[in-house]
Amino acid sequence: MADTPYEILGQEGVRALADAFYDVMDELPEAADIRAMHADDLSSIKSKLAAYLTGWMGGPPVYLAMTGTVCLTEPHAPYHIGVKERDQWLMCMEAALERIGASDELKAMLKEPLFRVADTVRNDNVEPPAADNPNIIARG
Repeated sequence: MADTPYEILGQEGVRALADAFYDVMDELPEAADIRAMHADDLSSIKSKLAAYLTGWMGGPPVYLAMTGTVCLTEPHAPYHIGVKERDQWLMCMEAALERIGASDELKAMLKEPLFRVADTVRNDNVEPPAADNPNIIARG
């Protein structure tokens, strides 16, 4: 039995997930905000995400060897990343996991850790008001 997401997916599966993630981001209008943060050609960033996910999921530290660090906040600092952008990223990752046929076990294994990664790069810490907040009388 595989113990880590990397053991479940293998290197090719991790690469497929990174490719699917950016393909989904490129296709979904709901991901337009985060898509706009990327270059027209996504091939380089697909490779970077695959390298990061490889080590993050329990495989060899490919991203660390490439960049010398696994810090995610610094490369994302130039971009406005709030709750909306975090949630768009998570939506794309969820769709990518579906697209590659990830098992329910793997999706459950990754759900909370992926949220923590996505939330870590947020640099706009203002939470939107809850829709059911009785103290808000108007929106917009």
